[in-house]
Amino acid sequence: QVRLVESGGGLVQSGGSLRLSCKASGKIRSFTAMGWYRQAPGQERELVAMIAGGSNVVYGESVKGRFTISRDKAHTTVDLQMNNLRPEDTAVYYCKATLSASPFWGQGTQVTVSS
Repeated sequence: QVRLVESGGGLVQSGGSLRLSCKASGKIRSFTAMGWYRQAPGQERELVAMIAGGSNVVYGESVKGRFTISRDKAHTTVDLQMNNLRPEDTAVYYCKATLSASPFWGQGTQVTVSS
């Protein structure tokens, strides 16, 4: 059983910063990939940032240059540093980890950016 717990969401003004953290627990050897997705009301869930394999990093186009993803050496925690936040970044942010081609999701954390 794999469990992902997110933390760090909240309310911030436009231009501000937040740091999200996702901690994995359970029967973990090594995730194939870990990262973050987000879903705004009425919209589909979209990729924010993902680390695959050892160091292959992919960012969603709208967050490039503003968000930075990082993962600890044990590959059980993945963080998302979000700078220069915009109102359009408002969404529920979900942690995702892939283990042997099986996806696991966290419960989500709300990020709200006020203008």
